[in-house]
Amino acid sequence: MRFWDASALITLLVDELAREVMFSHLEEDPDVLVWRGTPVEMMSALAGREREDRLAEREVLEAQSAIGQLARVWHEILPTDRARRTVQRLLRMHPLRAADGLRLAAALVACGRDASTLEWVCLDDRLTVAARREGFPVIAG
Repeated sequence: MRFWDASALITLLVDELAREVMFSHLEEDPDVLVWRGTPVEMMSALAGREREDRLAEREVLEAQSAIGQLARVWHEILPTDRARRTVQRLLRMHPLRAADGLRLAAALVACGRDASTLEWVCLDDRLTVAARREGFPVIAG
């Protein structure tokens, strides 16, 4: 099982450079672990691409449907008090936005704070650096 960041998952739904590489990582290990906010983050990424005229409305609707299909098979880490306490530390330690801190905290809770036991799939540079500093082996494309 690997923890997947929305930045990596979104490439499975839209035609981007890292798409084939991300599909190969998914084929190697199809058990996907995500944090609770992943569907919202993915929709935000799609909407941003639509506003920038990088995706047509039809493509966004198809990708939105695909998010629902993925959500039926991935494993979601739910918010906990432990994650809330952890994110407060992470935000002081790393230059992260709140949502990035929540993702990182969720992954730390999921692996019982032994980051070396959970691979992280991510295409976000800032989050990749923080995840590596916390001890996660990162697959960055």
